[in-house]
Amino acid sequence: MFGQPTSRRWKAALAGTVSAGLLFGVAACGGDDDSGGGASTDASASAIDCAPYTKFGDLKGKTVSVYTSIVTPEDTPQIKSYKPFEDCTGVTVKYEGDKAFETQILVRARAGNPPDIGFVPQPGLVKQLVATGKAVPAPPEVAANAEKYWDPAWKAYTTIDGKFYGAPLGANVKSLVWYSPAEFKDSNYQVPTTLDELKALSDKMVADGKKPWCAGIASGDATGWPVTDWVEDFMLRLYGPDTYDKWVNHSIPFNGPESTASFDAVGSYLKNDKYVNGGLGDVKSIASTAFQDGGLPILEGTCSLHRQASFYAANFPKGTKIAEDGDIFAFYLPSKDASSKPVLGAGEFTIAFADRPEVKAFQTYLSSPEWANIKAKVSSGWVSANKGLDPNNLVNPIDKLAAGILLDPKAQFRFDGSDQMPAAVGSDAFWKQATSWITGQDTKTTVDNIEKAWPK
Repeated sequence: MFGQPTSRRWKAALAGTVSAGLLFGVAACGGDDDSGGGASTDASASAIDCAPYTKFGDLKGKTVSVYTSIVTPEDTPQIKSYKPFEDCTGVTVKYEGDKAFETQILVRARAGNPPDIGFVPQPGLVKQLVATGKAVPAPPEVAANAEKYWDPAWKAYTTIDGKFYGAPLGANVKSLVWYSPAEFKDSNYQVPTTLDELKALSDKMVADGKKPWCAGIASGDATGWPVTDWVEDFMLRLYGPDTYDKWVNHSIPFNGPESTASFDAVGSYLKNDKYVNGGLGDVKSIASTAFQDGGLPILEGTCSLHRQASFYAANFPKGTKIAEDGDIFAFYLPSKDASSKPVLGAGEFTIAFADRPEVKAFQTYLSSPEWANIKAKVSSGWVSANKGLDPNNLVNPIDKLAAGILLDPKAQFRFDGSDQMPAAVGSDAFWKQATSWITGQDTKTTVDNIEKAWPK
């Protein structure tokens, strides 16, 4: 959610949550919680090889400005993670966090007053910034790191008109289902490895007298976004990454058979009176239940399953043990078969607006496995898709789970679809029509209305 440190949906979604501060840190990544969980408090203890930065010349006394949506106190782990670079180069990194980042970064770029570097949480916003003419392509060192350490899909999101503009920073995984390990053990439930097994598990829970699924999609102006994630996950699973890309880019119509089937597949869960809304009400209660509250009934034993991203961990009450043997944990939302592993997620990208040597050097540092591992050690609730990340440096089980999914060689990662679509669709019609669909609107009307909203 801020994992995207923060996408427009996440900002709205987190409004009013007790854990909003933590989530904003997670945003494009999943969260920067500096409150413990095994996180180190001293990044300066992490020595790095300074040799890669000597090629940029004498940088002592130089300053690099960074602008981001990650604000106090979640900015602390970010700032700490820069110290090894500052010690190596003599550069001072000037950090500015702003909750209005996504609006203001465009204002500043268009006015000719952008920062040196911005952490941008959506590919669509990257395209808008490139269109201002102020963003500059990433240096060769960053491109090389992106090619070596990330799945090609990540590099493609910031490659515009043949030019590469920025490497990923953090990431989150949305293809997760939260559950109670104790309930699974006591009831002899098995974690499903295919969609058929997931459906069979849901039916078994119903036979045991349970309402297996719980959900909440109320999120202020962003109400409905959790449904879009469900639909995107099923589009990936039913039709694969290539068709998903065509759908996101509108190479196939939004009201085509693929969208219809994906909505109907989601409806077999969310609009099924036998399945929902455990501990909260009927199907329509999904629309009035706050996103932050959607999975909490699992802790009360009135719900068993909740599909939501890795950053949702921040919404469970303080003291909740989130682990494979804890009060709550999550499993990968399976695909049609165990041989494929589509992964829906999000993250942010490091976009520069200056090409001075010190800026290039800092971009290179942020795209390196050295930075990813230092950041992991000083953060909780943060993960990267950098293949050089050692999962052992991550400080909590859900981060390790997310990293394992992202770094799995079989993973086929795709970025959140609505964050790539035009705003009139992704953060307007898709959200609103998905909400109407939950409260009773039929699928055909829903996909037709979203198709009509697509800019001509």
